[in-house]
Amino acid sequence: MRTTIDIPDQTYRSVKMLAAERGITVRKLLLDALDLIRHQQPTPGKRFVLPIIRSKRPGSLHLTNEQIDELTTFS
Repeated sequence: MRTTIDIPDQTYRSVKMLAAERGITVRKLLLDALDLIRHQQPTPGKRFVLPIIRSKRPGSLHLTNEQIDELTTFS
């Protein structure tokens, strides 16, 4: 498939130089880069620790959304 994209002149010059240094075409360089991105594993998100909420009757803790929002802070 053929498509057209606008690339800033300086970026295109850099890409063209990089392709020349590697002895490949700009098309091949871009396709290789897209393949790398497509096969990358997604980066894990930021980890967080959930608070421990004690209940007087385990298994029967009832919280409203507002109470949950007060107990958790995701920053």
